[in-house]
Amino acid sequence: MGAYYDEIEIEDMAWDDDKKVFHYPCPCGDRFEISRKQLKNYEDTATCPSCSLIIRVIYDPLDFEDDSDAEDEEADSEESQETESDSDDFYDAIDKLHISALYVPA
Repeated sequence: MGAYYDEIEIEDMAWDDDKKVFHYPCPCGDRFEISRKQLKNYEDTATCPSCSLIIRVIYDPLDFEDDSDAEDEEADSEESQETESDSDDFYDAIDKLHISALYVPA
């Protein structure tokens, strides 16, 4: 991989509980992100979704080795529940849809 913009220790990054990622400010105004799953898989590169910059995350892989897959499964199940809910909302909307229009030929 190319050159890193910087090397940042995991302790200097903040945890985003909503997105389930560690993040660090990027000079472009967005933020570098890396997930616990990536860290558990020995990935040490955090990317910025808005630009091409990357940083190397300095951490102890042993700290993430014992992370259970339950966290990953929980996140996956939450996503699938949201998708099912959206699907149910769509069908409810279709059931309630009533189109009343008059067609008057010219």
